[in-house]
Amino acid sequence: MDFFYSILGFFVSGGVFMYPILVVFAVGFAVAVERYTTLTLVTNKNQAVWDKVQPLLANGEFDEARELTSKDESTISQVLNMGLSLQGAVRRREDIEIAMEESMMEIVPRLEKRTPYVALSSSIATLLGLLGTIMGLIQAFTAVANANPAEKADLLSASISVAMNTTAFGLMVAIPLLITHAVLTSKTGDIVDSLEMATVKSLNVFSRRTKRMVEA
Repeated sequence: MDFFYSILGFFVSGGVFMYPILVVFAVGFAVAVERYTTLTLVTNKNQAVWDKVQPLLANGEFDEARELTSKDESTISQVLNMGLSLQGAVRRREDIEIAMEESMMEIVPRLEKRTPYVALSSSIATLLGLLGTIMGLIQAFTAVANANPAEKADLLSASISVAMNTTAFGLMVAIPLLITHAVLTSKTGDIVDSLEMATVKSLNVFSRRTKRMVEA
């Protein structure tokens, strides 16, 4: 209970700038949770689909793979289905690769959507903390100018201590959000890498199948 009251006292003594920092944290945290949940679901779905599609591609069962990916809404299914829809009708690997890259260009922005807001929230929290401290220091020096000379030192030190609370709180909000942004960026990169890996492996299978058909 004492810890709770000490946190509450720290927050209240920081002044009005503590509230916008708290709002920024709430927004950044909400976006981070939504993005992390979405990216985790995308990763799990992609892995589950790839575990089913890869054996079909390896065995040359393209019709089955095409049917499976056409009924699935995962990102990897969208990319693979674009290639499978052209497999057999198009002989050139470059044409299939371009079509799959176009699908990737549509998917990647959706994966990165709203993630920059987490980093933006981190920056805003830091700046609000600094602004709150500066405003607090201005008020402190203004109050000290009219105070009793014997009390100036104590009053100034107390006012500065309170003014620094906003900077501390801003950094307490900014640092976790910045770390979370790095985690989200890493997860997005891993998904994109996995899609590119699936694209290359699929293209290699298509190329080998086309080569055997030509030789036959």
